[in-house]
Amino acid sequence: MRFENDKDLKRELKAITTFVKSFNGDFKKLDPNDIDYKIYNNKKHIAYAEVKGRLRSIKDAYPLPVAARKLVKLADKRLNPVMIWSCNDGIIYCHVKNMRGLVTWGGRKIREHSYNDQELMVYFNKKDSPFKTIYFP
Repeated sequence: MRFENDKDLKRELKAITTFVKSFNGDFKKLDPNDIDYKIYNNKKHIAYAEVKGRLRSIKDAYPLPVAARKLVKLADKRLNPVMIWSCNDGIIYCHVKNMRGLVTWGGRKIREHSYNDQELMVYFNKKDSPFKTIYFP
């Protein structure tokens, strides 16, 4: 199920652009049913990335949530999978192999007449993984 609207996609684009700019890289958007991006450096494919919106400032963003299914899909790519959270004032990112989190049932608040808003989620605390941040200019 997709919840992304045009505003979410703009936020995602800003985040991935900020991330690859940090190492003069480039990116390619993947199919809507795949993870979000292929990452390139000097035209060589070096990684995959998934971008999640986090409607908070970096200092208030933790714990960082992501659906377990998205994390597995990203990790299955094997080539340097990177999770990126797009906050109001910048991005938080980490290589998946370095992440440690709490797995629990959660997600969106259940809406009336909807039974699919909750799923297996992973939550990451700042102290448990080597997260890095880049603030937007």
